[in-house]
Amino acid sequence: MQNKFRKLFIITNIWFSLLSHCFLCSLILGGKKKKVREGLPQPPTITHQSPKDYIIDPRENIIIHCEAKGKPHPSFSWTRNGTHYDIDEDPNVNMRPHSGTLVVDISRERAEHYEGVYQCTARNKHGTAVSNNIVIRQSRSPLWSKERIKPIVVQEGVSLVLPCRPPAGLPPPIIFWMDNYFQKLPQSERVSQSLNGDLYFSNVRREDSRNDYICYARFPHTQTIQQKQPITVKVLNLDAINDTMADFYNDTDLFSEAPVDERRPTFLIPTGSSSSKMVLRGRVLEMECIAEGLPTPYTSWTKVSGDFPARRTSFLHYNKTLHIANVSESDAGEYRCTAKNLLGVVHHTIRVTVKAAPYWITGAPRNLVLAPGENGVLTCRASGTPKPSIGWSMNGIPIENSPKDVSRKVEDDTVIFTDVQIGSSAVYQCNISNDYGYLLSNAFVNVLSEPPRVLTPADKVYQVIKNHRALMDCSSFGSPIPKITWFKDSRSSTLDGDPYILHDNGTLEIDVAQARNSGKYTCVARNILGIYENHVSLEVKEPTRILKQPEYKVVQRGRSVVFECKVKHDTSLIPTMTWLKDDGELPDDERLIVDSDSLTISDVTENDAGVYTCIMNTTLDQDSASAELTVVEATPTPAVVYERPEPPTDLELTDQKKRSVQLTWTPGDEHNSPIQKFLIQYEDLLHHRGHWHNLTEVPGTKTTAHLKLSPYVHYTFKVLALNDVGFSRPSIPSRTYKTDPAAPDESPAGVQGYGTEHNNLVISWKPLSGLQSNGPGLRYKVMWRQQRLGSEWTQVNVANNSKFTVSGTPTFVPYELKVQAINDYGDGPEPAVALGYSGEDFPVTAPENVHAAVVSSTKAEVHWDPVPHHLIRGHLKGYKVYYWREHSLHKHHPDHMGKHILTFSGNHSHGMLPGLHPFSLYSFYVKVFNGKGEGPQSPEQQFKTPEGVPGLPTSLVVTNPNLNSLTLEWSPPREHNGHITGYTLKYHTVNNSNELGTEEELALAANETSVTLPNLKYSTRYKFYLNAKTIKGPGPAISQEVVTIVDEGNLQTSHPIARSPPHRPTHKAGPASPFANISSSVGEDGAVISWEYWGPEKDVYVEYIVDNSESEEDWKRELVNGSQNVKLKGLKVGLSYRVRVVAKGHHDQPPHRSEELLVTVPAVASRQVDIATQGWFIGLMCAIALLILILLIICFIQRNKGGKYPVKEKEDAHTDPEFQPMKEDDCTFGEYSDNEDHKPLKGSRTPSNGTVKRDDSDDSLVDYGEGGDGQFNEDGSFIGEYSGKSISRDTAEGPENSEAPSPTNAMNSLNSFV
Repeated sequence: MQNKFRKLFIITNIWFSLLSHCFLCSLILGGKKKKVREGLPQPPTITHQSPKDYIIDPRENIIIHCEAKGKPHPSFSWTRNGTHYDIDEDPNVNMRPHSGTLVVDISRERAEHYEGVYQCTARNKHGTAVSNNIVIRQSRSPLWSKERIKPIVVQEGVSLVLPCRPPAGLPPPIIFWMDNYFQKLPQSERVSQSLNGDLYFSNVRREDSRNDYICYARFPHTQTIQQKQPITVKVLNLDAINDTMADFYNDTDLFSEAPVDERRPTFLIPTGSSSSKMVLRGRVLEMECIAEGLPTPYTSWTKVSGDFPARRTSFLHYNKTLHIANVSESDAGEYRCTAKNLLGVVHHTIRVTVKAAPYWITGAPRNLVLAPGENGVLTCRASGTPKPSIGWSMNGIPIENSPKDVSRKVEDDTVIFTDVQIGSSAVYQCNISNDYGYLLSNAFVNVLSEPPRVLTPADKVYQVIKNHRALMDCSSFGSPIPKITWFKDSRSSTLDGDPYILHDNGTLEIDVAQARNSGKYTCVARNILGIYENHVSLEVKEPTRILKQPEYKVVQRGRSVVFECKVKHDTSLIPTMTWLKDDGELPDDERLIVDSDSLTISDVTENDAGVYTCIMNTTLDQDSASAELTVVEATPTPAVVYERPEPPTDLELTDQKKRSVQLTWTPGDEHNSPIQKFLIQYEDLLHHRGHWHNLTEVPGTKTTAHLKLSPYVHYTFKVLALNDVGFSRPSIPSRTYKTDPAAPDESPAGVQGYGTEHNNLVISWKPLSGLQSNGPGLRYKVMWRQQRLGSEWTQVNVANNSKFTVSGTPTFVPYELKVQAINDYGDGPEPAVALGYSGEDFPVTAPENVHAAVVSSTKAEVHWDPVPHHLIRGHLKGYKVYYWREHSLHKHHPDHMGKHILTFSGNHSHGMLPGLHPFSLYSFYVKVFNGKGEGPQSPEQQFKTPEGVPGLPTSLVVTNPNLNSLTLEWSPPREHNGHITGYTLKYHTVNNSNELGTEEELALAANETSVTLPNLKYSTRYKFYLNAKTIKGPGPAISQEVVTIVDEGNLQTSHPIARSPPHRPTHKAGPASPFANISSSVGEDGAVISWEYWGPEKDVYVEYIVDNSESEEDWKRELVNGSQNVKLKGLKVGLSYRVRVVAKGHHDQPPHRSEELLVTVPAVASRQVDIATQGWFIGLMCAIALLILILLIICFIQRNKGGKYPVKEKEDAHTDPEFQPMKEDDCTFGEYSDNEDHKPLKGSRTPSNGTVKRDDSDDSLVDYGEGGDGQFNEDGSFIGEYSGKSISRDTAEGPENSEAPSPTNAMNSLNSFV
């Protein structure tokens, strides 16, 4: 008895010691203390392992899991069937890195070779942990044995059992019955499947006949299904059996040959009146009773010795199966199944015995973490039926075979540790087993010696509402367990009395926190190895309170309503307003607008009625208030008058902070027009007194605005309301709100650095405004240094200025610049660094290796080596090429022209010179220029342009006219552009409809200046083209047009002689021109100017002025629009014009102008008047046509009567050859017959340029047919299009003149109409 009390006393003391360490253990092992745990030594712990009964799939690799942790990380080994398993000797087995998990490759070995019992061991220097015994078995799904199943013929009403008997598999298969169509066979109280898979019929019916009763076995592990041969069942009544006896006698099983009557139930399974069943604790208990009888019996269950466990009991298979889940010892006893029908009742009793594999009572043993000298207990308390045996091991070795330890004592299911020492760490295994299973658990004892640590985060801030409870943590760790003490502020005394409560886990509690409890607290953890301090803070906040609660509202339908909910809260907490309707969320409706302190509902409907609750939340507390809304019908109102709203009133400033303030107001009368928005304005009484500025706008449903303010401003606010009519008057200004000065918030923008002289640096910036200054004494700290390694910043303060000049700087050196705003209250933010350069100077050197490459007769490309950057002494702007024409290589052109300048912006090493004169000698040099100016020139270079096509011959004159010949004289081109190799003369005739005849061409020698053309046609218009040629080809042609007519026996020309204008003296050369090959062609309706252009400018136009004009302002301009030719209209005949092409350059560069071209408009003599376009002529022709028509009608009438034309004798009497007799046979006028119909009208002339020049009348028929060849149908309409061409014919029909036409000509013209 004394020994028992002594044992109890020791265990009690150890338990108290263990309880004192539970907090330490939680710190070591808890997930929140992971960082502390990682740095501590720890014996191995199994974290993951495969199940004890491990069935594998033979088609896949075998994976046996074994994972463990420890410090240091453990190593792993295995045993197989109780002996060491050398993994290295088996090439099919691998162990995963940093793990004990085995991976078995079964591609070269059958899976059953690896069946057996496996156990994993994890060890480090602090101990050894072992896994459960893992039994590896291969899953099996064998095939059904081959058998021939005879058809079953039974009499209707008898019972029947269809056996399934599937092959034994691992794990056992799942049985179900289906037909040939894979449809489950229907089951009922009469037909059901038993637990072993057989199909039971309490009695059979005719509809049970079928030939596809098929039993299927599904093996879940391999997901395979096996099928039994189909069973055929035929159910017949007695008469049918007698009729078919012979057919089935030899190969059919016959049942129940006697007639079947109704009968009382009997059990098919189980047999007898009683049976017994054993089940393990925690498993599923299934018992079945299947009875046969007719009619079908009904099955029920009872428990003889008690009630069924309600939540764990279910009845399956139409009450034939009793199912109890998670069996416990209380489920043991007698169960009775009863089957009954109308004829009787049958009972069966099943005695259930519950056994139990070992199971934990208080859980598996827990790991121990002890300090040297402390005590501890490992408890392995389990139960089972029968009672299990307990065995202890240390590091995998039975404890009786382990080294002796005086601090350790084993007593049955407990290991007691007393006064442990360093080195006693180990892993202990507790093995509990009986006939039905075992439990194996690892628990380590870790002896640690650690100084204290506080795990609560340092400087943590605790916030609590006033009058609420405050809790401040001091989670600590150490071995031995640290002692916790608390101090406040000055640490004058420990906090262990009222109002402070110190808990065992180190937490300090203040039951009712007050503002005086705010402050800094210190938590101190001590043990024999050291001291650790941690500081936290407590802030006691004011509670949140609703000052103005929402009020009960009655609102007419269609109006608006506002619920106010103004709150007071601690200024350091951020509030959040939430509104509820009838304790639920607000409807998702845009009519409901939630602001920071109000809820507005517009266009109220009946559905809006209800209780509205505002809830103001902070991170620490909340307050709420409710009000009800009642909606009533709107009452008729008189005619609505809309006016501007009344000004807001009652402006109030609340929630005042350094940079913000909250402005509230009361809206004025809306005057029947809802307020759309409020405009808030402010006046700065300190900087801009008397000036009101717009600050912000808020929606018309709000009456509060949170205004962001600037420092050092004396604000006064006023509010204006806006509706559809307009703005209200301003409200009465609010009281003045002064913001405190502060350091500037921003740095000046636009910091630049440049030089005005070669030895200075000007630093400029955009100054801050008065509103941006944030305080008095605004000035700028200007800082600069050269952009090189090791240079120091130089700084100076500048006030009332936005630039500063640094003198004595090196020429064009990069500087880093900073400008910082400061005032009397401090410096602004650190400014960004800008880059600038000191002043520029002229470049000191010229480009080198300058040379030219001739591209064509009018273009050359100049090349040079770029000037090094340090010699440019400034920002490189580009290069300028100066070039000029020394002289033509032709002996007749020794003249010298002025210089041209072509600028190439940027860093170029070559450039194209366009618009050069062919066959010329050019000189040039190159300069580099920067922002200061140009540098020295390079040495002059020369190049020659090759021959090009010649220019226009100077003149072309017609002389010595004769009847069939004339002489052309010309002068050579002004610009030979090479050696003239000859001339080409082309000419052709031009008829009255401006159609060209066959072209003739003559090749003339270079030394000829005239040619006589014989065998020309008289009274014919000719057009001549003459151009010169060089080896490069022909140049532009000069043209001349002449019409020869016979007048009083002399040959005259209808045009004066056209000559090219004499060459004007060359003006002084301007900048380089990108134009070349400028030419002109003069016609009756203007002069066409053509040119070539290579420049980049897009703004190109043509300027022209009357020659000898004294004023340069009289130049007229004609835009080009991207083409390279333009027609100048409105030039006066007989005058000469100076013409030039201009390309407008950049704003800092002069425009490019071409050389001037002199264009002369000849004084053309008056042409013959086209009588076909004269009104008097058209009237005369109409009258004559009418007269002829009348005569023709009379002629036909007389001819039909056989009479003579009475006027014939009169006609015969006339002898004037101008009048011809009318033929009697066809009533036509002599030679003017219908074969003349296709001749054109006389008097139609077309200028040489192909355009029709109208004279006085715009209604001429010639306009429709280009020369009067328009034809009409019999009804008077045109044949063909208006623009159709006339048929070619000989145009030499006689001379043209301006006299009135004779009647003969008039009749000739009329033939085209009659």
